[in-house]
Amino acid sequence: MKKAKLIFLSCALVLLVATAASAHFGMLIPDTDALTQDTRSVNLTLSFSHPFEMVGMELEKPAEFFVVANNEQKTDLLGTLKQTTVMGHTAWQATYTPRQPGLYAFVFDPVPYKEDAENNYIRHITKVVIDGFGEGEEWHTPLGLKTEIVPLTRPFGNYAGNVFQGVVLLDGKPAPYTRVEVEYYNKDGKRTAPNGRMVTQEVIADSNGVFTFVCPWKGWWGFAGLNTDAKPYKGRELELGAVIWVEMQ
Repeated sequence: MKKAKLIFLSCALVLLVATAASAHFGMLIPDTDALTQDTRSVNLTLSFSHPFEMVGMELEKPAEFFVVANNEQKTDLLGTLKQTTVMGHTAWQATYTPRQPGLYAFVFDPVPYKEDAENNYIRHITKVVIDGFGEGEEWHTPLGLKTEIVPLTRPFGNYAGNVFQGVVLLDGKPAPYTRVEVEYYNKDGKRTAPNGRMVTQEVIADSNGVFTFVCPWKGWWGFAGLNTDAKPYKGRELELGAVIWVEMQ
């Protein structure tokens, strides 16, 4: 009986650790969500991690990194990336200076990450939207990505405590009942979770792919709408993550 109990507890512990470690996030964090006359350039950091727990993972140089200006002009920025380190692991950084006011959506599409713990690959298509000189309009327009979160709440200029709402798209269509994982970027390490369940928040999108979440703290919040690609990748299931980062001030 004691042996059976020990085996049960050991299995429970493994399950708990696996659950706590399951929330991966592509991260695309700018040093500002608004360009002004005093701040004309934006510095962006690309990484892959567990943002609340501040546990990093290796991020291979992305397959794509680009910016879309005013939902129209797409500019390749892959050649501007410089290697750096975030949370002790390989990450990337870039600086961008827009030529005119407007809305700027930055996106990176990674090389799928091999996750042996889950026997799959992870592809988190990650974006962040920046207001350029107060002219950031039409922020709810899709970019035409394989999967993405289209914001229904303006994705910049928000107070802590605001609701963030978005719709998860997969192949350009709303993805009903998508599981959306939410984590806070605990950059200064001041936040602690009372237990493992509180590290990653979860909401389920409705039948129209729409989800809603209240962000209680100042700082950057990541939202990852998770689906499985219809086609396996290198013989394994491919997790498709539609990720967007939003700052609450």
